Amino acid sequence: MLLTSDRFLQTIESTPLVAIDLIVANAEGEFLLGYRLNRPAQNSWFVPGGRIRKGETLDHAFRRIVHDELGYSDLSRANAELFGVYEHLYEDNVFGAPGVSTHYVVLGYRLRYAIDARAFPKKQHSAYRWASASQIKGDANVHVNTRAYFTTDMPAI
Repeated sequence: MLLTSDRFLQTIESTPLVAIDLIVANAEGEFLLGYRLNRPAQNSWFVPGGRIRKGETLDHAFRRIVHDELGYSDLSRANAELFGVYEHLYEDNVFGAPGVSTHYVVLGYRLRYAIDARAFPKKQHSAYRWASASQIKGDANVHVNTRAYFTTDMPAI
């Protein structure tokens, strides 16, 4: 069941949201970034990801997010490994409502194999790019919450 905008804003104001972020590599060892269209983290480079919905299993959420963000319908959590649990704190919210911050608890998953170059969906991101871990760490246009995934050396695929 999807919430009305008012009810969802109330939820954002009252509780942390749970999300899955995808750390996606290509065959060259670069990582996928999308330029965010929506708040929070609007107008910055970010890894693909999305919220888990109430009543949705982690497996279903993972499949839906991979499909919505990457256009793949055949990947499951078995194709990824849990990279870590992170907190993302934002001063704004998806609606731009003043005075309402957003708190995410994020499960970062790294896909276990390289993703092919393709035309990724443009619903959440206006553009995509591949970047090395060192490029990501040094780029102020990459959101700080995404840079946090690359603070240590990334293991090879």
